[in-house]
Order: sequence, then C-alpha cells, then structure tokens
Amino acid sequence: MTQLIKTAALSVDYDQDLRALQASGALARMVQPVLKMMNQRLAEEKPAQIRLKDMVVSTWLPPIPSGPFKRLLINEARFAMGRLVPQTLSIEVTRRCGAKCDHCLIKEGEGELSREEILRVIDQGLEMGSCIVTFTEGDPLLREDIFELIKHVDPEKAVVNLFTPGLDMTVEKAVKLREAGLYNLIIGVYSANPEEHDQIRGVEGAHARAIEAIQIALQTGLMVTMACHIKAGQVDRISDLYDLASKLGVQELSIWEGIPKTPEENLTLIEREKIIDLYKKINSTPGGPRLFASTYFEGQLMGCMAGRRWMHVAVDGSVRACPYLRESYANIKDVSLKDAWKAVRGCGQFEGFVSHCPAQDISG
Repeated sequence: MTQLIKTAALSVDYDQDLRALQASGALARMVQPVLKMMNQRLAEEKPAQIRLKDMVVSTWLPPIPSGPFKRLLINEARFAMGRLVPQTLSIEVTRRCGAKCDHCLIKEGEGELSREEILRVIDQGLEMGSCIVTFTEGDPLLREDIFELIKHVDPEKAVVNLFTPGLDMTVEKAVKLREAGLYNLIIGVYSANPEEHDQIRGVEGAHARAIEAIQIALQTGLMVTMACHIKAGQVDRISDLYDLASKLGVQELSIWEGIPKTPEENLTLIEREKIIDLYKKINSTPGGPRLFASTYFEGQLMGCMAGRRWMHVAVDGSVRACPYLRESYANIKDVSLKDAWKAVRGCGQFEGFVSHCPAQDISG
C-alpha cells in the first residue's frame, strides 16, 4: 500500500497489488467519482507502461504514485467544490517547423514567446496547480532552449510532454530530452502509408524521418506516444496505425478528433462508436501499446476539458481554452496567467459536462 495523500481532511492510498485507489477522510467523497473511474480503468484496461517504481496508466496522465498525480487528485477535489484549475497547461513555444502542413494555423504569423515569458507562464501555472505541461507548435526541437524549459518544470509538481513532427530528431537531442526530465515524447504520424503522411506534412520523406525519430527516442529510453488526428472517412486508418505502433514498440497510440474545415469532415456518430469500440477492444487485450482516444476520454469519460481542466497559451501569448478553440480571452504579455484563467472561466462558455468536442461543431 502506497500513500499518495495524507492530510487531516483527505487520505488517498494506492494498493499496487490490487491496482486500486482508496480514499478516506472528510473530503473523500469529493474525489470518490474520479477514484471510481480510475479504478475501473485500472481493472479493465492495460496500462501504457509499468516501471520499477510507478505505473503509467496513460501517457497523458502523471504516473502512479508521483507528486504530479497527487496534485491531480487534489485538483479533482477542488473541481468537485467548483474551484477549477488548469490541470493541463499547453504552450506553443515556436513557429519554426520543418513541415509544411496545410492545417498549420501559426505559419503565417511572426514572433514567438521569449524564454523569460515562457518561464513565467510555467511558474504561474505550477503555482495554480497545473500538473501536466505540454510544449507544442511548430517543432519545439528547433528551439535551442527547449531543454532548459523542460528542466525548469518541477518534476514533483508536473510531468512534461513535448510534441514534435519528428523531422529534426537526433540521438544527441533525444539524450538531452531524457536528461532534462522529459516525461513523454509525442510524435505525429498521420498514416501508416508514407505517401499519405508525406502529403499531409508537405515534405518528402517526412514519414521515414518520423519513424526514425520514434526509434531513436525509444532506444534512448524515452517514453513515446505516436499521435494522429482523424476526420470523417479516416477511421479505418486506426487499425493500420496501431499495427505500426505495435511494431515500433511505442507505449501509446493517441487518436484525436481532427478539426473539420467543412461539414463533410465531421466524424459521424457511427464513426465515433467505431473509435470507442476499438478503444475498448485494444485496451482490454494484453500486449501491445495502449490506445488513447479523445472521443472516449474527453467524451464519455471526462467530458470536454477546455476551460475546465485545460488552458492553452498560443505562440503570440494569447490564452485560449484549448488549442482547438480559437477564441482568445487574454494575453500573458499583459496579464498574469491567473487573471487569464479567470477570464476564461468568467466567459461562461465552459460550464457543466459536455460530452463532445465543441471545435467539431461545424454544421452544413
């Protein structure tokens, strides 16, 4: 039995043999719903990775036990009392990228956040309760100080994820990422077919370089998530992507709903049901990578996290509810992150349980 939290009002223990979380104390009922959900996942689904001292249920969550996971549980107690904090803080750290994707939304602009501005955002996010920090857009590996930014995140407070298209990975960079304390490397692979992936990236050979980046990262000892966005008509790609992920040996394949540009690109109800069926089938089958699906995690399970458990800082400093919703509520160059979060929460758009991604709402 490992003790995760012990205060006068709340005690949470983790039984490693039973793979179960137990709570007691005056605030126990506040975290009971999330503990029940986690225990059900622990009982029914395979974890992404079991390590010597902890277990990674999903690469998108802090390991059990850990300081960041303890903060996640405390945040859930606050959530139950209506005191919402941005558990996930994602930060766009650069416009630079070797890819030429048509769907890129930042390639036309200029400038990016300074090192001092990003450090301030990290510090303020950790102070507010963030326990997951993600560096993204365009390719963070092209930012020379990215290793210092990762190191700056207190590992007792938050885990660090980093997204890259995998075009500029080297063994040296992978080693530096590991030494800096990176928790999880996310590499985008849009198709098991190299030509389809290269077309999306707008770079010949992009698929081969992404695969090589995954192999380098795994050989260096990094945890790796292979990620893809899926739109209408593309759900059948998931099985091929999962086979590729299994062959490579990544810890998790992550499927996100792509943002449609036309009503025809909206996933249908049947397609969403197929994604959830795949999620349940794969994660109940021993061996192979875990499957993450935003359709399930941010649908049936947790609901939309934008503006509730998630805050996004864009490359120009504007603050949004998540990367996929474009409306800005403040700018960290003008206000503190705490005040920016108050602006997000104060708009009234992010209340209650929403079982679908609002960014998908494109009608004919």
